[in-house]
Amino acid sequence: MLKDLLKDHDIILASGSPRRQKFFEELEIPVTIDVRPVDEVYPEHLTDAEITDYLAALKADAFTDLKNNEVLITSDTIVYNDGVAMGKPKDHLEAVSMIKALSGKDHEVITSVCFTAKESQEILHHTTRVYFSELSDEEIEYYVSNYKPFDKAGGYAIQEWIGLIGIEKIEGSYFNVVGLPTHLVYKTLKKLLKS
Repeated sequence: MLKDLLKDHDIILASGSPRRQKFFEELEIPVTIDVRPVDEVYPEHLTDAEITDYLAALKADAFTDLKNNEVLITSDTIVYNDGVAMGKPKDHLEAVSMIKALSGKDHEVITSVCFTAKESQEILHHTTRVYFSELSDEEIEYYVSNYKPFDKAGGYAIQEWIGLIGIEKIEGSYFNVVGLPTHLVYKTLKKLLKS
């Protein structure tokens, strides 16, 4: 069990996301939260998972002081729609515009997770395809006004009202869309701590 392997290690989670923090709690993985400022800019030629891989590794670069028994976990999520990476909306208008662009179509949610130890680093990613039904302007306005999804890639959260009424199906991990491919995190940590 992972629990036994964690006895001699400290896991640092570099994420201010309450959803990601809750996942670690539910996975029974004790973590120390340490978020360091990073300018999240990536080279323009990168596409889909290359973007999230790059940003997850970039967030790890802020930690140059890891101890031997520490494992740092950084991650990044984007909504990828028609070749465009959608991050978090700046304001109400941008959130509405993002959801309108997703309405009636399918898109990808890509999350990369970077595991960094003193002497090694491993990056993995998972892609989930999400199918949205056609949403009315009224529904989109209602969601953005009431749920204020400004800290969410693509301007929506699958676990909120918009997901309940608008998502027809998904292909891939549901938890990945919420913010973390938990099955991969568990499996990778087990492998890393055993080696």
